Amino acid sequence: MEPAATYLARCSELIARVEEQIPAIKQAADWFAETILAGRMVHLFGSGHSRILVEEMWPRYGSFPGFNPIVELSLSFHNLVVGANGQRQAMFLENVSGLAERILRNFDLSEQDCALVASSSGCNIVPIEMAECFQKRKIKVVAIISRAHSEASRSRHSSGKKLQNFTDIVLDTGAPIGDAMVKVPGLETPVAPGSTVGGCMLINSIKAEVAARLTIAGQPPKVLTAGAIVGSERATELFESAYDEHAHRLAKLYERVGGVNPK
Repeated sequence: MEPAATYLARCSELIARVEEQIPAIKQAADWFAETILAGRMVHLFGSGHSRILVEEMWPRYGSFPGFNPIVELSLSFHNLVVGANGQRQAMFLENVSGLAERILRNFDLSEQDCALVASSSGCNIVPIEMAECFQKRKIKVVAIISRAHSEASRSRHSSGKKLQNFTDIVLDTGAPIGDAMVKVPGLETPVAPGSTVGGCMLINSIKAEVAARLTIAGQPPKVLTAGAIVGSERATELFESAYDEHAHRLAKLYERVGGVNPK
């Protein structure tokens, strides 16, 4: 097959892999919906390109409040590549022990919360310690990894453990070892990664299931929706109300930071 056709064929395999995990997707959605219905938030974290999955969940068209996207620019700012704020620094920092704890020090976490941590390899220190920190606080954790790639990779955590060792549910993007899915004749290394495709399918499958649960519970989510669907006035109303709800939920995460009791 031609390279493009090969890539699309491999993506079809990813769809099948995600479909196999619907029971786990539904369990994750149950937990996330419970958290949102309780007025709390589902914390989302991913370093490197796993940041894409965080932003796929919220905020974007077809998404809704209830999620706290923890995006550290020092770990995921790819635009400059080299020089100040370059990739070398980001790749170094995602293996600095203790950074996850410092990030979470900013939030007043609750056992009612849930978390989703994405890492294709599941082997870098910061996402591993992020999941570990959540679990220590008795917060349920869902991981998104590329299982084949993770199992073939070496953990950088001092214990030798990987992200999946600190999570309650593990979801697999289906991407192969090394992520890239297309071999081009005459080219030494494969191209065209698949983890983002598989990961985004997992994210949106969970999102759809959560929306259904919130609606059934009588609290339909405020979905960011295009004016082409609902008209510009209604679209503006939805955006403003969704952002307001996000702000109100987020405020709770700062209310008792450091053990301070609000007046």
